[in-house]
Amino acid sequence: MMTTAELLDLSKTIAAPLFAGKTYPWEALADIADFILRLGPTLPEDEFARAGEHVWIAKDATVFPSAYIAGPCIIDHGAEIRHCAFIRGSAVVGKGAVVGNSCELKNVVLFDGVQTPHFNYVGDSILGYKSHMGAGSITSNVKSDKTLVVVKSDAERIETGRKKFGAILGDFVEVGCNSVLNPGTVVGRGTNIYPVSCVRGVIPENSILKSSGAVVSKK
Repeated sequence: MMTTAELLDLSKTIAAPLFAGKTYPWEALADIADFILRLGPTLPEDEFARAGEHVWIAKDATVFPSAYIAGPCIIDHGAEIRHCAFIRGSAVVGKGAVVGNSCELKNVVLFDGVQTPHFNYVGDSILGYKSHMGAGSITSNVKSDKTLVVVKSDAERIETGRKKFGAILGDFVEVGCNSVLNPGTVVGRGTNIYPVSCVRGVIPENSILKSSGAVVSKK
């Protein structure tokens, strides 16, 4: 439950070619910026406007005047970038996605329909189709001891070789308010995270992670 195919529907992102030949989705994190720089100039000018250096914004997206967007960045059709959002660069924001008030993005891919609507930090992470970060929930993308991130499940440990790696959310994941996703967290498709949870490791698909840390299958 850690591979790209098991977690993500690549038909739901403009960044699908970024994942070609990559077994695990976090392998794409190193290539986000270069991918945007290649794709951006090829986007149709009747659909996307240049809004600064290496920033392409769909003409039907909504961007509030107080939002800050640094390149390289692509914001796809129908997305909404709300009041005081802070996009630091190396970000792909999918169709119909929401980046809300006082949210910060850095080196991320938000698939179509993703919602980060209130006070979220998402860094060095990939959020799958229609996943949702509750208010105040964040990704922690660097370990406190600054060592390289390892993805850990009950069955295996995978060395990522990355110092900065937040979380991978599969499609339709719901993260409760004020939860922290620790470095290297992988959450399977359709899983719910209770509010105020400290999340680490690999959480199975179609399950519920309770605040106590217990994981139960959805019925």
